[in-house]
Amino acid sequence: MLQLRPSCECCDAGLPPASADARICSFECTFCERCATTRLGGRCPNCGGELVRRPIRPPGKLLKHPASTERVFKPQGCAGRA
Repeated sequence: MLQLRPSCECCDAGLPPASADARICSFECTFCERCATTRLGGRCPNCGGELVRRPIRPPGKLLKHPASTERVFKPQGCAGRA
């Protein structure tokens, strides 16, 4: 099950579970759409994988399977990309 991390690793922007702006790689590294496009060129700076739109978990399922509260912030990994 996806962690649904709450923020962008590059800019720390909030990405709530229902956000259509969240992008992830196959390792669940999480970025906002703006950073994924403009700073990273659609590639994860951690693994080099493709960044795709993160699916939205239905609200009823969030009760039993809540989103992660762990914020990952690594702006140094995003500098000078794209």
